[in-house]
Amino acid sequence: MAQPATLQVAVVGTGKMGADHVRRIQRVISGARVTAVVDVDAERAKAVAARVEGCTAYTDPAAAMAAADVDAVLIASPGPAHEAALLTAFEHDLPVLCEKPLTPDAASALRVMEAELRLGRRRLQVGFMRRYDAEYMKLKSLLGTGQLGRPLMLHNRHRNVASPPGWRSEMLINDSVVHEMDVTRWLLGHEITAVTVLRPAPSANAPDQMQDPQFVVFETDGGAIVDVEIFVNCGFGYQVQAEVVCERGTARIGDGHAMVTNMAGRWGGTIAQDFVERFADAYDREVQAWVDATRRGEVTGPGVWDGYAVAAVCEAGVRALEEGGRVEVELVERPALYDVS
Repeated sequence: MAQPATLQVAVVGTGKMGADHVRRIQRVISGARVTAVVDVDAERAKAVAARVEGCTAYTDPAAAMAAADVDAVLIASPGPAHEAALLTAFEHDLPVLCEKPLTPDAASALRVMEAELRLGRRRLQVGFMRRYDAEYMKLKSLLGTGQLGRPLMLHNRHRNVASPPGWRSEMLINDSVVHEMDVTRWLLGHEITAVTVLRPAPSANAPDQMQDPQFVVFETDGGAIVDVEIFVNCGFGYQVQAEVVCERGTARIGDGHAMVTNMAGRWGGTIAQDFVERFADAYDREVQAWVDATRRGEVTGPGVWDGYAVAAVCEAGVRALEEGGRVEVELVERPALYDVS
C-alpha cells in the first residue's frame, strides 16, 4: 500500500527548539512539511513562517489545529502550555510529537493520559530524544542481548556550560535530570521507585541560591541503583555520559572521542557546547521516526505513560531536594494501552 501524501505539520512554539524543528522538517528529514507555526509572540511566528513557503502564522494553537492543511502537530512550547495544546490536538484526533516535559506535573500528565485513553488508541509521542541517539541506541541493543548479564548499577554524568538566566535549583531536576529519568527506565526496563538527592557544596560558578551541582540517586523496581551527577555550570562544555555495570561486564557511552588531534605540543579534541549540538542527529532521527510512523498510521516511541512516569519521578526528586532524605515515587496502575512502550 502506498504511503499517504506528505505530512502537513503545525509547529506550536517558535523559540529555540521550535524554530530548529521547523528547519529540521523543511531541510533535513523527508515526508513532511511545515504548513503552520504558532506562537503567542505574533511577530516571531510571522518571522518563522515567512521563511517557509505556504506556511501560515498563528497565535492560537486551536486555530492552527482546525486548519484544513494540518495533519499532525509538533509541540515545542513551554511545558505549562502543553496540556491545553495536547487536549485540543486530541479533540481533532491529530497525531502529536510533544517535546518534554509532557506536562509540568503528574496530575496534569494524568489528565492528558485520561484524554488519550478516551480515544482508545495512542496519538502522542513524547520527545525524549536520547532514545534516538546512536550511542544510547547501541547501549540499549547491547543490554537487550543479555551478554553482560543483569544490570546492577547505572552511572550518569550530565554537565552544561552554564545555566540559563532565571534557573532555580529544582530546574536541575525538572529540566535536566528528567532525561536520565527516562533513559534509566528505557535502558533498564525498570520503573524508578525512589529518589534521593545529595547536595555537595555549591560551585562558586553557580548563581546565588542555586544548588549546583547535585548528586541524584534512583532506586528501581528491578533492584538497580542509578546515580546522576548534574552540574549545570561546569564552565567547559556540554557532556552527557553513561556507564552501565552488569553481572558480567560494563559498557560506557558519551566519552566524545570521535576525533583526537595532535598539534603544537598538545593533544585533544572538542567538547560540544549545548544539547542542540550534542544531540542534533538524535533529534533528526526522532522527528523522522515520528513522521514515518504517522504516515503509516502508527504511533511509536515514548508515549503518555513515559511522560507521566517521569513527571512523577520529577516530583519525588524535587521533594527529595527540598526536604532531604529518600522520597518514594507514586504511580497509578499502568493502563493496558501502554503495556508496550
